[in-house]
Amino acid sequence: MTLVDLYKEHMDKVAADGMDFTIAPDRHFHVDGFKTAYNADNIGIMDAVIFMTKVTQVESALETAKPCIGPNTVLVSLMNGVGNEDYLLKHADGKHVIYGSGTLGTFLPEPGKCISSPGVDEIQMNFGPVEHSEWTDAVGEHMQKCFTDGGCPAKYWDDVRPPVWIKATVNCTFNPLCAMMRMKTNVLENSEYGWALIEQMTRECVAVANAKGVPLDADWLIGAYHASEGSAINNYYPSMAQDMLFHERQTEITTLNGVISRYGKELGIPTPLNDIIFNMVSATQLNYGKMYPDVKE
Repeated sequence: MTLVDLYKEHMDKVAADGMDFTIAPDRHFHVDGFKTAYNADNIGIMDAVIFMTKVTQVESALETAKPCIGPNTVLVSLMNGVGNEDYLLKHADGKHVIYGSGTLGTFLPEPGKCISSPGVDEIQMNFGPVEHSEWTDAVGEHMQKCFTDGGCPAKYWDDVRPPVWIKATVNCTFNPLCAMMRMKTNVLENSEYGWALIEQMTRECVAVANAKGVPLDADWLIGAYHASEGSAINNYYPSMAQDMLFHERQTEITTLNGVISRYGKELGIPTPLNDIIFNMVSATQLNYGKMYPDVKE
């Protein structure tokens, strides 16, 4: 296994000293023995290449990964959002593509350190094939074993669409709302007004999922949100909030609320809150540095 990242300081630290993991709130682990690289030019042909980038970076990552991709390499997307497998299918057929996502949140406070906030579900990583084949099944089953043996319960699904859409709905709901209102998840959940936004966003996303043939239940999902109150994952700035508030980066809004808005128009499903939040985030990320003094000050 080789970790490839353009973040040179992180790769150097991991190669020299290993990685410190904190699983919130108070479990600590140190893992070493990693191979690292800044690019894929000289790492050899891989059995599988796992993409865990931001969606805004995946096309560039696919291009730079070409030196390690062979005719039977399986490409794996473990990224937020819906439709990410389509990026991979431009470079491989369905018999060589796996897609999915995780329920846990992560944060890199400095090189060589990772803080993880697990989701409330037992399974933390969900993935499945575009098409079952000897290649996708071998890689998917091996990934399931590696993740689970390493303390991160995972499942290789026959049909991964329901867990992918559940994660996407959670991301569409909490990521942009926390980002635009500059608050952690547990603060958003502290008022009836926050819950009104959470419920409307969730119901819009579920309506689109149902119209796409994915069986989700909005009441069940909202109940799951309530059940998770007080967990580590809630004392956390979602990734979009980190991108916007701390790093002023381009976000994954296009593959989250942007996709829901687009699918809604195609299917005749009203998605007014998704439409508004997509436009608000899109306008904001085009104008970093031109706003009233922000959270960093």
